[in-house]
Amino acid sequence: MEFVRQLLVFLHLLGMAILVAMFFVQRRLPAGSPLNVGWLHGAALQLVTGLALQLLAPLTHADYNHVKLGIKLLVLLVIGGLALVYVIRRVPAPRWLPVTLVSLVVVNVGLAVFWS
Repeated sequence: MEFVRQLLVFLHLLGMAILVAMFFVQRRLPAGSPLNVGWLHGAALQLVTGLALQLLAPLTHADYNHVKLGIKLLVLLVIGGLALVYVIRRVPAPRWLPVTLVSLVVVNVGLAVFWS
């Protein structure tokens, strides 16, 4: 069971890396480009693996701070919601959007690391 937990943590971190990478990909695109669908993939990977880790907590005897996880989930839903709106509409992504999305990713990482 420990291997499954570690695999989920690995995939969860990979989802975060995808979100950060999408910021750099988005910056290289010409102005007026639509939002890259990778934002949705990274957010979905984070959501699925985060929920799986939470659901496996009783089996792995892990004790999680539910308030912290709730706030992290809320931030992730904002990231996913913004990305979903702009990916589905296929309109040019505003200049503020990638910066806002990556800032929310950094907030989520900060919550994970610094909130014990």
